[in-house]
Amino acid sequence: MQYVTLNNGVQMPILGYGVYQVTKDECERCVLDALKVGYRSIDTAQSYFNEEEVGNALVKSGIPREEIFLTTKVWIEHYGYDECRASVLESLRKLKTDYVDLCLLHQPFSDVYGAYRALEDLMAEGKIRAIGISNFYVDRMVDIANFARVKPAVNQIEIHPHHQQNEQLEWHNKYGIQLEAWAPFGEGRGGMFDLPELKAIGDKYGKTPAQVMLRWHIQRGIVVIPKSTHIERMEENFNVFDFELTAEDMEIIATLDKGQSSFFSHTNPNMVEWFCKMVEARKKNHDSSKEKKNW
Repeated sequence: MQYVTLNNGVQMPILGYGVYQVTKDECERCVLDALKVGYRSIDTAQSYFNEEEVGNALVKSGIPREEIFLTTKVWIEHYGYDECRASVLESLRKLKTDYVDLCLLHQPFSDVYGAYRALEDLMAEGKIRAIGISNFYVDRMVDIANFARVKPAVNQIEIHPHHQQNEQLEWHNKYGIQLEAWAPFGEGRGGMFDLPELKAIGDKYGKTPAQVMLRWHIQRGIVVIPKSTHIERMEENFNVFDFELTAEDMEIIATLDKGQSSFFSHTNPNMVEWFCKMVEARKKNHDSSKEKKNW
């Protein structure tokens, strides 16, 4: 396994296993399979609703806790100092661990600074080894990097061959903040797995387009967390350290950049409004559930 060293000295595997959209029913089995394959970095989040299943798998695996790099993320409805702090402690309970290796603020909305201060304090208390952000565009990253007490160690954003984020990479390198790609395959949108350029490059090395994409990220110094519920694919995604793309290969992949998100823009007011409404709806559901329990 290849590692990156974060700006606070913590080492993080450059390849991990992500559990976004892995159901509660499948999550425990999938994490156990990933650990069996050899993954030692697991990425979850409060909003994935599978932290408990991840925790169950980590305990059942029998692998010493210090050998696993564990990431979770705080969701928007838990922003603000007190809410964030309480939610992280609850995540630790669900994950059945005394600490997480990395904790990120999942979205750049609401009381970001209150929540980030809570992460800074939890880090000082040893509950978190490294803190960071997710889905923060360059302007928001520069803002928090300059005004927070602790500079973010990681920013997890959308990166894949159709959205290569060259400006983000340049600015994050300048600030010493590690980029991490969610959806490193772009979830296959735009026929990603069938692109002739990726197939041709893969054929040279006896590799699949998925393996070429992961190798491309790794050679750019970007952490990747591919997700699959099939152990065969987990193995395929893990076997990307036995070949290297040439400068010509990298140039060919560079031509695939469309320069825009394959999903949505966090600067689109309609999208921001959607996030706000979703948070409000979940708060109402939570309050309603509490009332029923108290009744």
